[in-house]
Amino acid sequence: MPEAEIIPIGTNGQPGRGTGRTKPSAAARGLARGASRAQGAPRPPAASRGAKPGQPSSAAAGNGTPKPPAQDARREPSAAPTAAASKAPRTSSTTTHDRGSIPGIPLADWTAAIEAGAREVLGGDWERRLAELMAFTRRRLEGKYDIDDFGFDPELTERLLLAMLRPLAEKWFRIEVRGIQNIPEEGGALVVSNHSGTIPVDALMTMVTVHDQTGRFLRPLGADLVFRLPLVAAMARRLGATLACQADAERMLTSGELVGVWPEGFKGIGKPFSERYKLQRFGRGGFVSAALRTGVPIVPLSVVGAEEIYPIVGNLPTLARMLNLPYLPVTPFFPLLGPLGLVPLPSKWLLEFGEPIRTDAFDEAEAEDPMLVFNLTDQVRETIQQTLFSLLLERDSVFG
Repeated sequence: MPEAEIIPIGTNGQPGRGTGRTKPSAAARGLARGASRAQGAPRPPAASRGAKPGQPSSAAAGNGTPKPPAQDARREPSAAPTAAASKAPRTSSTTTHDRGSIPGIPLADWTAAIEAGAREVLGGDWERRLAELMAFTRRRLEGKYDIDDFGFDPELTERLLLAMLRPLAEKWFRIEVRGIQNIPEEGGALVVSNHSGTIPVDALMTMVTVHDQTGRFLRPLGADLVFRLPLVAAMARRLGATLACQADAERMLTSGELVGVWPEGFKGIGKPFSERYKLQRFGRGGFVSAALRTGVPIVPLSVVGAEEIYPIVGNLPTLARMLNLPYLPVTPFFPLLGPLGLVPLPSKWLLEFGEPIRTDAFDEAEAEDPMLVFNLTDQVRETIQQTLFSLLLERDSVFG
C-alpha cells in the first residue's frame, strides 16, 4: 500500500493554500518538525542539520558512507504529528528543574533572619516570650483578664505600659536607685516624693523603678485634671492611678497597696527653672492623715534629674486659662521647635528612698489633730529637701 501524504492542519487539504504555491509554507514545515520532536523523534546530527538537501554531510563525507537521496519537498512533511498527537494538550516549556533554579533567597535564610531578629528584640528565650505575647493577646481579645474596683489592670500594666516606659528609664535617664530596701516587701505603705519636670514624667519613672526593684506596683494618686482628659484618664486607671482624695487613699492603704503621692501638685511640676529643687508647700497634709488612720509607714522619696528634662523659662497664663490648664510652659525648645520640643533632655536621674516614718504608734483618732498632722508633714518635707541638697552635691553634672 503506498504511503499516504500528510497535509499540515490548517491548509484545508491544499498545501500552500493562499500562497499560490503547491508546496507547504515554511511555517507549516516548521510546525511539522516541531511536532515530530515533541513526539520524541530523534534529532539529526548537527552536521546533517546544516547540510543542504542532496549534499552529503561532513560525517558521511569523512567515512565514505553515501547519504540516502534527499526526499522530495512534498514528502518532507511526513514527520508531521499524527492525529492523536495533534490532539494532545500543549504544556509549558518551563520544567520543575528550571523553576528551582530561579534566583532568590532560600527559605532557610529567611527563617534564620527571622530567628535572629526575634532573638535581638526578645532576647535569648525569644520563643517563650513570643508564646507569652501571643497568649496575652488572645486573653485580651477574649476578655479574660481581671481589673480591680479602681480600674487597675495589672497584666496590661506589667506587660505593655511599663515595658514601654522601661527603655526610657534605663537608657535615656539612666536612673540610679538608692535605699530601695526601705520599701516594705508587703503590706500598705505611702511613698511621698517631690514633684518636678513640667509634665509628670517623674511619677511614671518612679512606678517603673519600684516595680523593677521590688516587684510591687506603685499606685499613684492623681490630680483632677488627669481624669478629665479623654485618653489620659483611661490609661491612668489602667496603670492603677486613682483620684487624689483621702477616701480612695485610705481604701488602697487598708487593702495593703503601695501608694504614691506627690503633695506639691502642679505647683511643683510647673515652677520655673530658677526655683528648681526648692520644694513647694505640701498642701494641708491629707496624705499624713490617711497614713495615720491606716497605720502604714511613710517612705520619703527624693528625685534629682527631673527638673532638667523640660526647663521652664516662661509661662503663658492667659492662654492657659483659655485652655483650662493650670499653666502653659515655655521651654528653650517648646513651642519653638513644635513636636520636637516635647522630647525630654537626657538628664541623669538619682532616686533615693529614705527611712520609713512609722505611724502605727499613733491612735486613729490622732489623725484629727492638726498640730500632729502639720508636724509630720513638715518632717517628711524637710527629709526630702535635705536629701535633695545632698544628692545635688554628689552629682558631677546634669547629664553625666
